[in-house]
Amino acid sequence: MFFQIMTALCIGILLGIFTGLTPGIHTNLLAVMLVSASPLLLQYTSVMALAVFIIAVSVTNTFVDSIPSIFLGAPDSDMALGVLPGHRYLLKGWGYQAVKLTLIGSFGAVILSILMFPFSIPIVKLVYPIVKDYIGWMLIIVVVFMILRDNKKLWALFVFLIAGSLGLVVLNMPTLEQPLFPMLSGLFGISTLLISLRDTNSIPEQKTEDRIKLKKGHMVKALLSGQFSGFITAILPGLGAAQAAIISMQITRKLGDHGFLILIGSINTVNFILSISALYAIDKARNGSIVAISELMPEGITLSIAVLFLAATIVSGAASVYFTLKIARVFSRLMNMIDYRKLVIGIIIFIIILAVIMTGPLGLLVLIVSTAVGVIPAEVKVTRTHGMACLILPVILYFVL
Repeated sequence: MFFQIMTALCIGILLGIFTGLTPGIHTNLLAVMLVSASPLLLQYTSVMALAVFIIAVSVTNTFVDSIPSIFLGAPDSDMALGVLPGHRYLLKGWGYQAVKLTLIGSFGAVILSILMFPFSIPIVKLVYPIVKDYIGWMLIIVVVFMILRDNKKLWALFVFLIAGSLGLVVLNMPTLEQPLFPMLSGLFGISTLLISLRDTNSIPEQKTEDRIKLKKGHMVKALLSGQFSGFITAILPGLGAAQAAIISMQITRKLGDHGFLILIGSINTVNFILSISALYAIDKARNGSIVAISELMPEGITLSIAVLFLAATIVSGAASVYFTLKIARVFSRLMNMIDYRKLVIGIIIFIIILAVIMTGPLGLLVLIVSTAVGVIPAEVKVTRTHGMACLILPVILYFVL
């Protein structure tokens, strides 16, 4: 059993690196494929090894996926907001530092979440029955606060409504598979690249110094805010890391870009770890990977199994920090060797080709429309996080109507 689990852990870490570096390949897809193949796989291994494999892939992915978001502008749903300050860091020569900040958030979240695991279980049991019927209204309050705090409130409302409408249409297209990739790549990826292509002629030399000047207060505030947001997603169905980031940003102010990247790095990891708490405490799965584990273990998980999952999490997290820093250094060196305009044009073409391969002509249309919508906030000078309405508005309508 020990050999099987360690083998599953190592393979999961390697595959998590692959999924993290490859835009559009989500861990949820791999989890579904594994569950489908489980009758065959269980002839050669154990249910526990398959569950550890899923955890290793998922945790590693939350560390590594900052690299394509920052260096290539190709985000998934959990790192979409990280593109904005991450791209600014890249244009200052600090792409490696941006990745390192997200790693501080991710690994800090692993340590803090495991320390808080014993306390999260009774809290989840207590809070879940009270708030589960008020999710939509809670999100409405967050949205109103977001719009009112913007200097250009009418434009902020317009961006929210148009992005929300886009999300409603795209997420309800029955023939469009993986709708998030073209929609988020347009809203936050290609739109950002087009604006930087217009405003920037070259990319500065990428620095790979290990030291980062970081205010401890900002780091602690970002990590605690990430814990709070991850807790929200663990107990509330329908909310993901992106919505949690929006909520955190309304509560935690003056983090600065350093703190914001730590927050973005922490939320996705916290979301996954606290989902283990939710599975143990209330037998509810809060993301695709945990859903897969719950299907492999329909009788639920015991405390000893939860502890094993946490051990797999911290090993995967530690390995992910090492590999992500190594890969980020390689990306930084490549950035120093390539002409910026050619690089941006190449990345845009790469995202377009991926969208066509993964989602067909309809996905390409979604990518074009989403890019047009994504340019609006930058042009009218409102906060680009209003673009996350593409995910928030459908969730609100689902719970309110």
